[in-house]
Amino acid sequence: MYSWISLSKSAVAVLVLTLAACERAPLPPADPDLLKEIQSIRAIDNHAHPVRPTAPGEAPDRDYDALPVDNLEAQSDPVRLRGNAPELAEARRIVKRGEPAKVLDQLGIGVMLTNRVSMGPGLPPDRFLWVPYADALMYPLANEPIIHNSDQKAFFALEENLLKRYYADSGVAARPSTLDGYLNTVVRATLERQKQGGAVAEKFEMAYLRSLEIGNPTKSEAEAAWSGRGPYKALQDYIFRFIASECGRLGMAVHFHSDAGSGSYFSVAGGNPMLLEPLLDDPALRHTNFVFLHGGWPFEHQLTALLTKPNAYADFSSQNLFLYPAELAKTIRGWIEYVPEKVLFATDAYPYSAEAGWEETGYIAAKSSREALAIALTGMLRDREITRARASELARMVLRDNARALYKLK
Repeated sequence: MYSWISLSKSAVAVLVLTLAACERAPLPPADPDLLKEIQSIRAIDNHAHPVRPTAPGEAPDRDYDALPVDNLEAQSDPVRLRGNAPELAEARRIVKRGEPAKVLDQLGIGVMLTNRVSMGPGLPPDRFLWVPYADALMYPLANEPIIHNSDQKAFFALEENLLKRYYADSGVAARPSTLDGYLNTVVRATLERQKQGGAVAEKFEMAYLRSLEIGNPTKSEAEAAWSGRGPYKALQDYIFRFIASECGRLGMAVHFHSDAGSGSYFSVAGGNPMLLEPLLDDPALRHTNFVFLHGGWPFEHQLTALLTKPNAYADFSSQNLFLYPAELAKTIRGWIEYVPEKVLFATDAYPYSAEAGWEETGYIAAKSSREALAIALTGMLRDREITRARASELARMVLRDNARALYKLK
């Protein structure tokens, strides 16, 4: 019997090349009938940033993101997101801008989870479900010491303005003297107000501001930081855990940005979703559901293992904008072979530019997602992992039914 040790160098080389060739083997093209069926399913979009239509003379809508990425320092954009990308030209030709609900109809989307600071007119609540932002609540002290680059400088200024907005909406004129006062009159009040306003989840863009590594400080450590006698991170982490617990109480999920984000200063290592494993394992937070938006790319394979946690979910938004369907299909297949009920369709439709609005990026993402899902399921059918009936069931789960169960939608 051979062992790895007894193999000759030439045999090892042949084996390595064979394995590499298997890894690069192309997936089968999508089964036409299965793709047609997938294209007909009216989906629930787990994450997007639609822009509210404005009246003549009204200021342009900027509430589509707490941290807009249209004014950051230059970066090397992925090919599919560049202005001359053929998919973008196709989207501009096919998608008709106008009433947001009609745009959803063009994209084959029934309901879109809408990540915005506020909703406002033009986004009907039966089609657009609100997911507001909670990051600003984590930074109630002076933030200059934790700003390290121009992107963070712009972002923290936006977070500070949003926190002032939350103070005003809560009827609080100044920072409370105690941490308990802040948690009760600003943080809890904001979350409850947003829940009453229709919010189904709270979004964190934390990875743009700091690492996803979240400690578990004691209340006394957080109070010391509140008083300026301890590390600011302890206060941030304590407030986050308070928010996450409140979200569980209120029946709202917690959404994390979890992929390599926009801007040349984004810390890819700091956005690794594996940093959040201790949070998922905390018994005190098992009643809160956490959703990894964008699927943790480039750590999507590690994220697969986290889906066994009872309160962990993932969508593949954003990946469907910068990866082609054949590559995205590998990720989707790995997830649905493992824990299929935790996988969510989403577009991350976003207004990147005047030419690439949320309508066009939504079209590209939706089209790529359906093609990638069809390729993944076709491969599973070819390998006799599933039946044709199961392929149809999995398609409905990913595109609609998993989100319906997670958010308790009708």
